[in-house]
Amino acid sequence: MFDSNKSSSNGASAPKDTVLTSASAQKPWSVQSILSTLPSQPETNTTSPVPFFHLLERLKTTKREGWRRFSISTGESISDHMYRMSILTMFAPASLAARINVQHCTRMALIHDMAEALVGDITPVDGIAKAEKSRREAETMDYICTSLLGKVGGGITGKEIRAIWQEYEDSETLDAKYVHDIDKVELVLQMVEYERAHGGGLNLEEFSRVAKRVELPEVQAWCVEILKEREAFWKGVSNGKSADIPSDALKAQQDQYYGNGTA
Repeated sequence: MFDSNKSSSNGASAPKDTVLTSASAQKPWSVQSILSTLPSQPETNTTSPVPFFHLLERLKTTKREGWRRFSISTGESISDHMYRMSILTMFAPASLAARINVQHCTRMALIHDMAEALVGDITPVDGIAKAEKSRREAETMDYICTSLLGKVGGGITGKEIRAIWQEYEDSETLDAKYVHDIDKVELVLQMVEYERAHGGGLNLEEFSRVAKRVELPEVQAWCVEILKEREAFWKGVSNGKSADIPSDALKAQQDQYYGNGTA
């Protein structure tokens, strides 16, 4: 990872090679504590899905925090990430498509980060334990699927959304494992695209380790192709910015975070 005192050629500062423990990470967290900060709280226990529709707007405006650490302030939102993931799920190679429910996987990709509408995008270096991250996300999904959607259409859709989210979290089915792999592929794609956009002035090497966590051979093949593109790009860049080697502590955090069931 970068040294915090270094900056890329475009002036972007690089983060420290340490596990961060921000003050906000240490504050008590609850769904209500976040709702109380909103300009307008969604109406609960209604038969209308409109309050839920409004909550989804937060996924459009909340940025993916991993990139913001590298001063990519206008980068992708959570919705951006989930949208491309949902498209990627449709391209399962025949050998894999025959063993999964592609439509179900697409729905899972669109749902898997829904809790971040209130939780935010927690990264491996935010100083928040995996169990605490899971608690926040589960409580948020309970709020969404019960308080906001519990009376909408008899609560059926809310229950379906909650079940699909839980399936992703448990990561026991082949469908869930595929979507976890797609989650990682989308990140690797974005890594390469940001590096290209900065013309070699930003090295996001630390994120390439995520490719090693991909399990399914069909998806591994995509990662290999993307990383070959990245290698070719850096070979063609003169005076490109080198990346510092991540510390063992950061590697351990990444491996825990990006392992199945935690990404």
